[in-house]
Amino acid sequence: MSTRQRYIAHFHLHAALSEVQYGDVIELVSGITPHVQAVPPNALQVDLTSALRYFDMSAYDAVQTVKMRLKAHYGIDSSAGLAGNRMLAAMAADASAPGDTTPVPAEEVADWLYPRPVTALPGIGRATADTLRRYGLHTIGQLTDLPPATLQRLLGAGQARLLTERARGHDPRPVVPAEPAAHMAADLVLSRDCLDPAQHHRAVLGLADRIGQRLRGERQFAGRLTLAVRYADLPHSQLRSSGGTPISTTRTRALPEPTDHSPALAATALGLLTSLGLQRARVRAFVLRADDLRPAGSAYRQLSMDPAADRARAVEAAADRARRRFGPEAVRPAALAD
Repeated sequence: MSTRQRYIAHFHLHAALSEVQYGDVIELVSGITPHVQAVPPNALQVDLTSALRYFDMSAYDAVQTVKMRLKAHYGIDSSAGLAGNRMLAAMAADASAPGDTTPVPAEEVADWLYPRPVTALPGIGRATADTLRRYGLHTIGQLTDLPPATLQRLLGAGQARLLTERARGHDPRPVVPAEPAAHMAADLVLSRDCLDPAQHHRAVLGLADRIGQRLRGERQFAGRLTLAVRYADLPHSQLRSSGGTPISTTRTRALPEPTDHSPALAATALGLLTSLGLQRARVRAFVLRADDLRPAGSAYRQLSMDPAADRARAVEAAADRARRRFGPEAVRPAALAD
């Protein structure tokens, strides 16, 4: 029995969206197919398979229809990838210049993947990339040509098996229609492209402070942080020649313990910023998202014998009271003072 061909599209939305705007976008796209999965903060994946017969159009035309609706209703520009599974669609979207759509037909998957860098595969972190590089493995094609036993000796059986499947373009995951998980987000769109690491540090610190204030105001603790960095748009020709320079990157990290304490949130957020290795990257916007939320009364906090920790929380509580009385800008961390 033959397997039905799937048509999955991954859309990058070139806009800094609020939670309400992001929900509106999902609702709009759901008018074409109910199979829409949120990929916060500015992407989504769509399974178009069942919609094509209903609308009597090709998969490529369906993608263009979604892009036109996003532009017409909300003024949002987007780029997209179209393929037979979620992984390939996301990789194709990453390789698309702003406004473009990159289709990867099933019969061309192997040829499309072969010359691409191994770092384009999801799940390839810095350590794995360094290991592969030491053995002269730079492209996905080199991975597929390598005997499985050799790759297992380099990476271990489990990781080698998963990487081999991905290098061959296999990804059985379905698109799961679901609302974005409950979370809090704070974003900062810079007035101009910023290359200064000190300003990057200051921006992320400010977002962590805002998230902390909101968590304490709503009596919630966060268990995980995600930092998304949106880069300045590159010229069309430069995107093409770079093989698909990413428009944004995202890092996620669990907090040591659930917390609403701004310094703890800031430490993790700044760790995420460091892990991105931006150096002299031209940054346009930052988004910090706190999720794995839980009521403050149900979360635990490790007791500390350090009196400085208790003093810091007492100062924070006093600052929150001042903000409630005199406004959100009444008290600010010294590092954020103008």
